[in-house]
Amino acid sequence: MRAALMGIYTLWLRDVTRFLRDRPRIISSAAQPLLWLFVLGLGLSTAFVRGGSPQYLRFIYPGIIAMSVLFTSIFSAISIIWDREFGFLKEVLVAPIPRWSVAIGRALGGSTVAVLQGAIILLFAPVVKVSFSVPQLIFAFIVMFMIAFSMTSFGILVAARMQTHEGFQMIMNFLLLPMFFLSGAMFPTNRGLPIWMNALVHIDPLSYGVDALREILVGMGRFSLFLDLGVIILFGTVMLSVGAYYFEKTE
Repeated sequence: MRAALMGIYTLWLRDVTRFLRDRPRIISSAAQPLLWLFVLGLGLSTAFVRGGSPQYLRFIYPGIIAMSVLFTSIFSAISIIWDREFGFLKEVLVAPIPRWSVAIGRALGGSTVAVLQGAIILLFAPVVKVSFSVPQLIFAFIVMFMIAFSMTSFGILVAARMQTHEGFQMIMNFLLLPMFFLSGAMFPTNRGLPIWMNALVHIDPLSYGVDALREILVGMGRFSLFLDLGVIILFGTVMLSVGAYYFEKTE
């Protein structure tokens, strides 16, 4: 167990250190959500109110935070494929640590990086007229970490079965955009949707993460907060368990 904990800590520290030393990555990763918030958000808000709707910006603000966490979490898993190509993953897998600890360490590292990235978007809350207390902020960080851990585990599961980063990007792009748009990050999902789309919204795990953040930050949740957290935890547990299983079977 001591070796497993050391392996988890080492892999977590490696991911966080690489992120903090890569300033262009920090800037570029923060720029995309901000563009969605202030360019696309302001553009879409003019469709409702001439000159823009501050209420719409407040509505999509938690969704943009979730988007930042989602994309950072998923694509942090692509480093597994790079590590496989350059031989680092093989060295880790033959180290005297349980292989499941590799999956957990990478999941925790990717989750921490994603939460740090999402925290940058939280700094712009006053600009969109969103205010929250310290307990709300702490709870928001907890939910962000839960979303990040679930999505990083999902990315690790996919990366464990892929051999090239091009294939990983193709599959992730195919899955991520529908997952994001169906989550209700950009539009309400509680009325007016076709039956088939409403069903997809309910099976999208990100829907519950966005809803939890929206309830905590702006008080506009659709589902029960307990349901939101339960679905996120269940999804993350299943993804990490299956991902760890594949690491155990990796040659």
